[in-house]
Amino acid sequence: MSQLTIFSEHDRHPAEVFSDGAEIGRRLAAIGVRFERWEAGRALTDSASQDDVLAAYQTQVEALKAEYGFKSVDVVSLNPNHPDKAALRAKFLDEHVHADFEVRFFVDGKGLFYIHTGGKVYGVLCEKGDLISVPANTPHWFDMGENPHFKCIRLFTTPEGWVAQFTGDKIAAGYPQFC
Repeated sequence: MSQLTIFSEHDRHPAEVFSDGAEIGRRLAAIGVRFERWEAGRALTDSASQDDVLAAYQTQVEALKAEYGFKSVDVVSLNPNHPDKAALRAKFLDEHVHADFEVRFFVDGKGLFYIHTGGKVYGVLCEKGDLISVPANTPHWFDMGENPHFKCIRLFTTPEGWVAQFTGDKIAAGYPQFC
């Protein structure tokens, strides 16, 4: 189940927790983060190709491309058997920003985004069917867990995608990791 946990940046104990998708969307919209639920236009198998996945969500993807000017779309997936899973996880565990939106739609699996803004930290557990769009230059980090399992559609405004610019803030180390 998708979940939003809101913390004070100075207190690692949850101040508020929400599991209703509409409420998660409202709370995140207040900080400029888009969150919504999508349904596939057709059934997908676990072995669905990138083309199959993009075809199943073509209407939603095309709407986002038109709204934000996204130029590039791909599908990324990771499973617990990936030989570089620990290194890939570590790459995104520190707080960073991007000059572009970070947009992820979870076709399958789960992952935990943390967004640090306005004196608060928002922990967003995303799962199958969730879209999250973190605005450019918004401090955040992502935890895929020790045994990652996800398939995501990613959208970019530049063909080369985005590059993480690390803030140097060690705040991410004090928050619960995704198991």
